[in-house]
Amino acid sequence: MWDIELMKQSELSLSRQLFHHIRTLILDNRLTAGEALPSSRYLAKDLSVSRSTVSEAYDMLIAEGYVVSRQGAPTRVREGLCLKKVRQKVKDSDIDEPAESFSVDFKTGQPDVSTFPYYVWKQMLDRSQNKLLERDFGYYNTAGYGPLREEIGQWLFRMRGITVEPDNIFITTGTTQAINILVHMLYMEGMPFAVEDPCHKAIIELLKLRGAAYTGFPADNNGLITELLDRRSYSAIYVTPSHQFPLGGILPARRRAELIRYAGEQGTYIIEDDYDSEFRYTGSPISPLYSMDSEWVIYTGTFSKIMYPALRIGFVLLPPNLKKKWLHTRKYFDVQNPITEQAALAEFLYQRKLDNYVQKLSRLYSEKRNILTQSLAQNFQGKEQLLGDRAGLHLVLQIEGKRFEKDFIHKSQALGIRAYPVEEYCLTKGLHSDKLMLGYGHLAIKAISENVRVLSEFIKSYGSFDGSPGL
Repeated sequence: MWDIELMKQSELSLSRQLFHHIRTLILDNRLTAGEALPSSRYLAKDLSVSRSTVSEAYDMLIAEGYVVSRQGAPTRVREGLCLKKVRQKVKDSDIDEPAESFSVDFKTGQPDVSTFPYYVWKQMLDRSQNKLLERDFGYYNTAGYGPLREEIGQWLFRMRGITVEPDNIFITTGTTQAINILVHMLYMEGMPFAVEDPCHKAIIELLKLRGAAYTGFPADNNGLITELLDRRSYSAIYVTPSHQFPLGGILPARRRAELIRYAGEQGTYIIEDDYDSEFRYTGSPISPLYSMDSEWVIYTGTFSKIMYPALRIGFVLLPPNLKKKWLHTRKYFDVQNPITEQAALAEFLYQRKLDNYVQKLSRLYSEKRNILTQSLAQNFQGKEQLLGDRAGLHLVLQIEGKRFEKDFIHKSQALGIRAYPVEEYCLTKGLHSDKLMLGYGHLAIKAISENVRVLSEFIKSYGSFDGSPGL
């Protein structure tokens, strides 16, 4: 009857299967309003199942309001249940593109996860799981796991030379979430956010999603040009002072002081994204802006780049006036991070495992950087200039007279080459079109020289983007 076929080997009970079949018939209007269902005895015999199976299915239909049953009367379909399905047209742009594979891939922001001590990390996870108390598995403090906040404070002192109390440290799922919450907290109607130009695309997208206005201020090889800041009121100022993204510059002390004075005078918070600054290849690590002022600077950091991206743990250092508001806002975003990973990271930091791993990674990335810069010099024969190569996981290749724009992306990716122009990150176009970003953190050492050769040959053969002959 009704072409119903029940699968007796299915993990779904027969009564639940029958319920789904009858519900579909009702919603598709194949069982119309007021139509009587067969008796449970008759349908059970027709489907070769027990009467109790049919009765359970009917009870589900009654409980959810699909049918109505009265004493001494047949069970009938309720009115108003027919669904006329309207299919939405799906645009190509709405479909997630499959991950592309590139034979030469200089994508930025990709750490090398092949050397991470997964066995040690698994030990930390197991040990932490056993050490956690019953109360730890409830709704934990929205600020984050207490021991982890303490260990992050110690980590920042060792790695950045800054002293911060655990009460000022708040755990996040990464920098993206931190900035998302801060935008929600700080945005004031009619007051845009001030950002660097060029700037990371993710920041611009976050502001757009929030419906927040933004104004770009030029950045050069030394970071944000602070003297260009005007006296307009801003919701906040977003900067990457230790390793400007994407140009890689370090904000000098004079500009840092000027920026902090500006923030204090205007009553505007500074959001400091300490992007990629864990890895520095010449000299000591750059001190954060936060070390100069903890009243107007909000510091954000993450462990995703130095451990592995799937570990969604970061942190934010907040001025006292924002702590209460942060706790309230975070509560209605997602409450808290998973407790086991927080506890494992606290142990990882306490045992100095991360300190040792960062030292190992720094040596590895330094070697990759050296091979990359040497290969670029060999292939471009002094016609290149490198920016931002003293820190982080990418550098900027500048070739005067060349134009790396949309056409470059399309043609290079068609040949299996991925390298993004700085122009892609510019709010004001045309100022950095001769610059190309080259990420190298994820590249195998043996592949770097060959990748550079392929890229250079492509640039030379398509060197007339600006109307001039190739290199």
